[in-house]
Amino acid sequence: MGLTHIDERGKARMVDVTSKDVTGREAVAKGRVLMKKETLDLILANEVSKGDVLGVARVAGIMAAKKTGELIPLCHPLNITSVEVEFEPVKGPPGIDITARAKVESKTGVEMEALIAVSVAALTIYDMCKAADKEMTLTDIRLIKKTGGKSGTFTRD
Repeated sequence: MGLTHIDERGKARMVDVTSKDVTGREAVAKGRVLMKKETLDLILANEVSKGDVLGVARVAGIMAAKKTGELIPLCHPLNITSVEVEFEPVKGPPGIDITARAKVESKTGVEMEALIAVSVAALTIYDMCKAADKEMTLTDIRLIKKTGGKSGTFTRD
């Protein structure tokens, strides 16, 4: 399969989706923020001085998903119908797993929106906790599922 964002002369372009059908599309992305056990304990006890880390990170992820077309140059702006961002604390190694699910009725997929939601949620966790732990690591950001559209369903762990 060729790269769809490159024209016949090798120049970057936005893909023309005019002739595609509008279908329901969904994407799920995951990522992880690794941190010291003490930092995780602060987050879970809601004792981080900047406030409710996971609440703010959830809203940041949702807001970022809605702005994906402004952030990624060749992405189409989408009228997203749903974005969910969830967190799961992990004891070993200590950290927080992030899952984002985005949905749309559109001519193009919503994978980038789910990936942006995870990325910005992770960055927000880092920002809110960096005074306590500058060694946090954002890792394993990946698409794990997409449905809808001509290419069908994709899944991975």
